[in-house]
Amino acid sequence: MAWDFSTEPEFEEQLAWMRDFVRDEICPLETLDLDEATRDAILAPLKEQVKARGLWAAHLPPDLGGQGFGQVRLGLMHEILGRTPYGPVAFGNNAPDSGNAELLAHGIAASGRDWQREKWLEPLLDGRIRSAFSMTEPDTAGSDPTLLATRAVRHGDDWVIDGHKWFTSNGSVADILVAMVVTDPDAAPHARASMIVVPADAPGVEIVRDVATLEDPGRTDRLHGFGGHAEIRYHAVRVPYENLVGNEGDGFKLAQLRLGPGRIHHCMRWLGQAQRALDMLCERALSRYAHGSLLAEKQTVQNWIADSYAGIQAARLMTLHAAWRMDRDGAPAARTEISAIKFYGAQVLYDVIDRAIQIHGSLGFSTDLPLEQMYRYARAARIYDGPDEVHRVTVARQVLKGYRPAEVPTEHVPTRREDARKKFAALLAEAEGGE
Repeated sequence: MAWDFSTEPEFEEQLAWMRDFVRDEICPLETLDLDEATRDAILAPLKEQVKARGLWAAHLPPDLGGQGFGQVRLGLMHEILGRTPYGPVAFGNNAPDSGNAELLAHGIAASGRDWQREKWLEPLLDGRIRSAFSMTEPDTAGSDPTLLATRAVRHGDDWVIDGHKWFTSNGSVADILVAMVVTDPDAAPHARASMIVVPADAPGVEIVRDVATLEDPGRTDRLHGFGGHAEIRYHAVRVPYENLVGNEGDGFKLAQLRLGPGRIHHCMRWLGQAQRALDMLCERALSRYAHGSLLAEKQTVQNWIADSYAGIQAARLMTLHAAWRMDRDGAPAARTEISAIKFYGAQVLYDVIDRAIQIHGSLGFSTDLPLEQMYRYARAARIYDGPDEVHRVTVARQVLKGYRPAEVPTEHVPTRREDARKKFAALLAEAEGGE
């Protein structure tokens, strides 16, 4: 089995252009205090350059309105974009819009509701509208979506939705909400839910608040075009039946189609962030003199650098392998690999940034460096798109399927010795007779 993560020379040229473009044109925007209108005005010509290079909204196949790059090439792209929160926005594949575009595309293909393409998918891909994914609930469904309580009941040609959601990322600035709701409470647990597009301005949609978090304490951080994590109540919200994404009962299947690629993209963006933190760590190590030598000459600091490098390399290879597996066999076949990189990559990101903060001391703890913000965002990585513990369970269960219980351990030496004596009895007898 060959694992090949190489890409054609033409795409390598695109990656080289992206590295320069992100470093020189996008990263500097982080330092400016921009309002939404100014931010959009500055980003607009940058987005046009991305589109001219054929790199806009590259996460969908051509027949669904994208570039058809595949997960390996997308992963290599996201590693570059992940260095700055502005990167995905400038390239038209920022969460949650990119994942919701994939949902709509798959739903259109499954249901034949092609009108949704013009109404929602194309505007989303063009950046003309924003979206949110409304699944998590404060009282029931968090890491276990089979406990969803929000209901959608069919009334004639409409759905009537009642329920309570929170951590609907981007919800307070979205034009449409993709709500995961129970449409058949009597069905099997993984066939109860469906996804329905709800216009954010539909009567009965109440955006209660943006939940203040460690990532965004006490404020709504719209600097990078992200609307925070909204708490939303649906009060008898009536939308057309045809707003269904895919078919009734497809909610879990669509969620997996959305979350698989999204997790790979998250992991590659984390690698971009981790590499940036390692760059800062190494620069500081070579620049700071204390206790008789440069920090780079201290064994502890050398351990930090070596461990960070090894962790990034391991996570990168694991992520590219998961992407390759998805390209070859599809998302369901890569389930174990995707879960493994989700918890492993999140921990690598957290550890590397933590070391970079430590070597910078009070400067690293301050807002004079981007590390404090990176650190807060890194902590969230171990929770969203499934907490670490859930992904570890998934990996463990899949690994265990390759094993069987044994009353006597298969490596039990006395048993193996007896089996070996029987297997080689003739040769052993001949050898012993020869003596």
